[in-house]
Amino acid sequence: MTFLCVSAVKNKKEVFMNLEKFVSSIDYDVKLTKYDILGSIAHTKMLAKCKIISQSDAKKIINGLNSIKKDSESGKIKFTGEDIHTSIEAELKKRIGEVAGKMHTARSRNDQVLLAERLYLKDEIGIIVEEIDGTIDAIKKVAQKNLSAVMPGFTHLQNAQPVLFSHWFLSYGWMLKRDKERFKDCYKRVDVMPLGSAAFAGTEFPIDRNFVAKELGFSKISENSVDTVSDRDFLIEFLFDCSLLSMHLSRLAEEIIIWTSAQFGFIALSERFTTGSSIMPQKKNPDFAELIRGKTGRTYGNLISLLTMMKGLPLSYNRDMQEDKEPLFDSVETIKNMLDVSSAMIDTVKINSEKMLSSCKNGFILATDVADYLTSKGIPFRTAYNIVGKIVNYCIKNKKSFNDLSIAEWKKFSEKFEKSVFGVLDFRKSTELRKSYGGTSLSSVKQQLKKL
Repeated sequence: MTFLCVSAVKNKKEVFMNLEKFVSSIDYDVKLTKYDILGSIAHTKMLAKCKIISQSDAKKIINGLNSIKKDSESGKIKFTGEDIHTSIEAELKKRIGEVAGKMHTARSRNDQVLLAERLYLKDEIGIIVEEIDGTIDAIKKVAQKNLSAVMPGFTHLQNAQPVLFSHWFLSYGWMLKRDKERFKDCYKRVDVMPLGSAAFAGTEFPIDRNFVAKELGFSKISENSVDTVSDRDFLIEFLFDCSLLSMHLSRLAEEIIIWTSAQFGFIALSERFTTGSSIMPQKKNPDFAELIRGKTGRTYGNLISLLTMMKGLPLSYNRDMQEDKEPLFDSVETIKNMLDVSSAMIDTVKINSEKMLSSCKNGFILATDVADYLTSKGIPFRTAYNIVGKIVNYCIKNKKSFNDLSIAEWKKFSEKFEKSVFGVLDFRKSTELRKSYGGTSLSSVKQQLKKL
């Protein structure tokens, strides 16, 4: 039945709006079809087990649901109505008659919807974790191919200290490893069976919630029926995890964008992951990396949308909560696409090790090594730091590099300098000296590759 109301009066004519369309969620919650049916089958089995409905009625309901599931998967059926949950029940009634109504005994749409969402999200978290693993593997593969390449490390996007490219690149692998751990931890709070909470107060029927949990693969059941139907924490936590993961992918994408620029020239991507210009024939734009960076805003928006929707809701259920699905579904698909594209793009990365090494000559990036040299001679580090700062200013003023200085010039700043200082002025040696746990030495990188 379609409900209409007068929404405005224009030129003395009534303009009608479709209220049913306003409250309908069928256009997007159809994604939960499989999970709603699986939940209903488990619930029906439980009703029969507990002798709340007969075994013969349960068999009719389950057979009908399975036929709907099959037709849905083959595209033979198009659901219409207010939402997928009521649409499936309506379709079941068409197929088996009034007995279909017994399926909804001892449950509410409130806990029914939550069950479908949790089942859906459990599956999607598993897929996302696998895709994160794939992206980590792609990062490790590039690092392994380029173990010894030296590049300038940056702070404030300024040349800072020499670092192995493999060490720098693996840092993104460690970010994604934390993301993976967060999703796996989030799964624990998604893996809670809500059915049996009914509208919010539970049910008077002698149901067996643990049976349903076991049927559907949940490790536990919820403890408080009011909290259960009011809860969207698990979705907000998931959306936060998506936002943080997308931020990490965006930072990697930004690095790729910078490194492929003519100003850097550190890496090149396959032409599959660049596009041309409509007017400039020479252009190879890193559009895929830019879109990864751009889509991060969508995941942030989805998180803020749900946080804002929930912030002022009184207990227990409110219709506002229907608005949880579009942000959820969008973030799931967005983050999977971002991971897929990131993995494939990273696989094509080819580095220009010569350009990386030559870039180390800019910005006095061995200044810390020189300060450490003086410190090893007994000078307090802060004093050594100030001495080297003066040497850098001297070099800038006289348009010289450290390698251009004579030993006499070095000694003007400290008598502790000896000819051995020239041995410090080696970018590769600088990286090898940083053998502290987690540092940029080659042995450290090899250990990381084993652990990541």
